[in-house]
Amino acid sequence: MTDKPFLYVVVCAAGVAADVSKLITAAQERDWEVGVFASPTAMNGFFDAAAVETQTGRPIRSAWRRPGDPRPFPAPDAVVVAPATFNTVNKWAAGIADTLAVGTLCEAAGLGVPIAVLPCVAEALAAHPAYQDSVARLRGMGVRFADPYAGEAQVGGERREFGWELALDLLHSP
Repeated sequence: MTDKPFLYVVVCAAGVAADVSKLITAAQERDWEVGVFASPTAMNGFFDAAAVETQTGRPIRSAWRRPGDPRPFPAPDAVVVAPATFNTVNKWAAGIADTLAVGTLCEAAGLGVPIAVLPCVAEALAAHPAYQDSVARLRGMGVRFADPYAGEAQVGGERREFGWELALDLLHSP
């Protein structure tokens, strides 16, 4: 048992998820214990699940537990969703808890747990009215959002770095 605060990290299926260990490392350096939830699609090769389990010392949660099974994680002190996809943001805002990852987000928001979101959404999808409405609804619930990361190559072929640590900063900003 530890006295450290517990952070849920929810990972969605976006290419940048391959680097989720950067977020886990930053959180651990800031004295968080970390447990990872992943969308079922993210579990299909979007990140190295075995390495993440080794890094956190805990199993990744991606499926519902059976009645009577113990909870593998304590209640969260905060939640980070990174990368957050168009699909997850819209389902979460609509209360469609059809995966453990989205169900966990719905519950955490309902409990008033601090939540920070790093969207990984193409510019065209970020401009979609459903996405805009979803972000506004979630912000109205107190969820903190970073600007969307489109991952588009910039002039010269370089890609802007995904701001993993920004999620932790958002948890502590008003």
